[in-house]
Amino acid sequence: MTANSPDAEAPKGLGLTGFASGDPVATAQDLTADQGRAMEVVAEVLGGRRLAVLTGAGLSTDSGIPDYRGPESVPRSPMTYQQFVGDEALRRRYWARNHVGWHHLRHADPNPGHLALATLEARGLLSGLITQNVDRLHSAAGSAEVIDLHGTYDRVVCLQCRNHYSRAAIAVLLEALNPGYLERESDAGDVAPDADADVDDTGDFVMAPCPNCSGMLKPDFVYFGENVPKDRVAEAYQVVDSGDALLVAGSSLTVMSGLRFVRHASKAGKPVVIINRGKTRGDDLATILVDIGVSEALAFLAQTLPDLERR
Repeated sequence: MTANSPDAEAPKGLGLTGFASGDPVATAQDLTADQGRAMEVVAEVLGGRRLAVLTGAGLSTDSGIPDYRGPESVPRSPMTYQQFVGDEALRRRYWARNHVGWHHLRHADPNPGHLALATLEARGLLSGLITQNVDRLHSAAGSAEVIDLHGTYDRVVCLQCRNHYSRAAIAVLLEALNPGYLERESDAGDVAPDADADVDDTGDFVMAPCPNCSGMLKPDFVYFGENVPKDRVAEAYQVVDSGDALLVAGSSLTVMSGLRFVRHASKAGKPVVIINRGKTRGDDLATILVDIGVSEALAFLAQTLPDLERR
């Protein structure tokens, strides 16, 4: 099933909903003297080691995507899986908000942090990259070995027949069922990292059924109250085990899906470096904590870490 998006001709970074990536983001050159010294210590700890990397929503804020729990983030009450499948009105509300939010999120660009990690991977410094984000910006930046722990925002699954569809194709169906809705709600406010837009007028929104069996469609990412697939978790543990250290970038580690990897690395005696704005649930397990912007910190590491010696 293929189709063009209803706003495919919109310029990059704009779209019908007015999404823009925001102000220019910081790079390694924007670190203060104190921040530079802190990152030099991080580079000393990580230098010569192959890194497993775990990223969270704090990495994508410089791409214009708000996070869940950062110091300046708005309070959020994400929909649970049980609410989505069990309440038609809530499900309709979610799809209406997601229809608007998806058109925001899909215009976001990778920032220097995403590009830095792609550079580190290309140089052979990573054992793998685990992300809690669903925005696909790591892949857009050129990272090849990415485990999308919570799934991705650009795929949709039928809960009945298990067929998968691109989110772009479902967007065309939703636009046909709800002509003019996207333009009417073009001044939507905040958009969450899972493409849930701040839209109130959702009562008459028409949901799209599965094109194959008319079953219930769901964005193909993990909701609160839903488990990460076991094979994906096992693959992520393998990334941590293959690395000499764990680098956490932009995650508060509030949910166990990310914290378990920090606990695993710490128990194995591997250095754990956490770079995040604000406190995290894994602070007591960290070898080093750095409270600075993630983009400039990762850009610094990409410029500073030496190549690994052949083993």
